[in-house]
Amino acid sequence: MKNKIQKVTASIIRQLYNHGNLNKGVLASVRHATVLNSPQAQALWPIMMAELDDEMLSRDGRPTAAEVAVYTAVRFYAIQQQGSEVLVYGPANSQTDDTEKGIPLFQALAKLRRNEETRVALDRRMQPLLATTNVASAINALTHLVSMLKAANQQQKIDYARLAQDLYWLQQSYERASQVRLQWGQQYYRPQDATEKPEGKKN
Repeated sequence: MKNKIQKVTASIIRQLYNHGNLNKGVLASVRHATVLNSPQAQALWPIMMAELDDEMLSRDGRPTAAEVAVYTAVRFYAIQQQGSEVLVYGPANSQTDDTEKGIPLFQALAKLRRNEETRVALDRRMQPLLATTNVASAINALTHLVSMLKAANQQQKIDYARLAQDLYWLQQSYERASQVRLQWGQQYYRPQDATEKPEGKKN
């Protein structure tokens, strides 16, 4: 399931971006639909359902963990992509041109945290996110964090496919969810590389 979740999410995002010819209608609908079974989310259904494997699809009308994970990550991408012609998604493990490479969401937030003016607000959102076991609460907190990232650094490429995978595991066992939260915390609180120098400082 690991590679499938990431591959599906990446494929959907690239279809929506369409080499710069953005599907703005679908992106707008997704931004305003907080959950997959919202009427506004139906604009994405033809693309998303065609990508999902049969085992990922709901049988009773209640979104599966895979559907929730993929939809949520695509929605976060849509939020950040708004107003930008440059693709804001990029795989963190890309072996191609560095200009196509992204970073995990929480590494991007860690960069924002270096700024004392945004640190308090970020920490206020992060602490309950890392403490909650409720998926809906986690998604709500993540929505605010993605919006903060967009406002501060819209062009930063984020690996939303990897985030989809995290969101999938977050909905599995308590142990799996705890592993995800620990990884997020490590990425967010880890001190910056000693070889990096904060802006404004020179040798």
